[in-house]
Amino acid sequence: MKIPFNKPHLTGNEMEYVEEAIRQQKLSGNGFFTKSCQSFIEERYGIKKALLTHSCTAALEMAAILLNIQPEDEVIMPSYTFVSTANAFVLRGANIVFCDSKSEHPNIDEEKVEQLITKKTKAIVAVHYGGVSCNMEYLLYIAKKYNLSLVEDSAQAIDSTYTFNNGTIKSLGSIGNLSTFSFHETKNISSGEGGLLGINDTSLIARAEIIWEKGTNRSAFFRGEIKRYEWVDIGSSFLPSEVTAAFLMAQLKMIDIIQSKRKSAWEFYNDALQNKSDRFTTPNLPAYSSNNAHLFYLIFNSPQDRNAAIKKLAESDILAVFHYVSLHSSSYYKGKYTGQELIHCDKFSECLLRLPLYCDLTIPQQQKVIDALLQT
Repeated sequence: MKIPFNKPHLTGNEMEYVEEAIRQQKLSGNGFFTKSCQSFIEERYGIKKALLTHSCTAALEMAAILLNIQPEDEVIMPSYTFVSTANAFVLRGANIVFCDSKSEHPNIDEEKVEQLITKKTKAIVAVHYGGVSCNMEYLLYIAKKYNLSLVEDSAQAIDSTYTFNNGTIKSLGSIGNLSTFSFHETKNISSGEGGLLGINDTSLIARAEIIWEKGTNRSAFFRGEIKRYEWVDIGSSFLPSEVTAAFLMAQLKMIDIIQSKRKSAWEFYNDALQNKSDRFTTPNLPAYSSNNAHLFYLIFNSPQDRNAAIKKLAESDILAVFHYVSLHSSSYYKGKYTGQELIHCDKFSECLLRLPLYCDLTIPQQQKVIDALLQT
């Protein structure tokens, strides 16, 4: 019984929706299914404007353009994140200022952000690792204090929430000026490839549509708001096809069932592994964040312990993988990095191991993973 790290889930309605998109003979972007997905996200999560993209990378690149990031501007973000978080801003000429993770969680250490701010700082990017929220109330305070934009990289955070000190609960992606989501096949909700830009600063909505439509005012033209359709700003081809949007719509409509299954699998792992070994610890969840069960990981005491666990699992036909090489120590960036030592980012890079977790993972499969880990 081989157990993969990830297995895309199918709801059973994907082909029906894709066939409907084909029957409508509108296969390029911004048709019925695109609009339906965007409305679903806006209404369910309180995002003021949602624009589907062909990837979360594309959404991040749109965010960098929208914020008018210029050469030599500085953008603060965690080093322990996927390369797209930084790449989008590097492409605009920005200097990336990496911040360390928290000691107990891979998310950005909000208390270290303020000391990194200079006159060149333009934005803070909060990455909600594993769908667990950063301390958004504190980051909002810092962003407002220094008049900075706050971007939520919510690639892994669909259906997660943050609870403010006054008890207000908001969906991740609805809090910062801008947010981005991923619908890659490894995510809770998938369209194979795909993403979304969330715009919560209403002053950015009109320009976001233009950037989304290759720098043209096409959307406004087809709504009858203007008389001429032309090139008015920079932009690119950020829209997904209607086929992609149709597949995504089938997934979104089943999100509650998908989430219930993933959360059950997450809890099964946690109940079986928490405090069961002196070689690793289970995830730490802050009280202000919900858990969308995007991934289940262990933090080993050393790289050697992690490597031994990977080997043991592989011998049992189980694929478990580590996550990011911290961006500041990556081969592309390490020669450019001049900041402080990021000890927690490095720890997670060297010691974090992700276990198989997907919607159709069975209890016998999970038990096999657990047994192999506890026998290591």
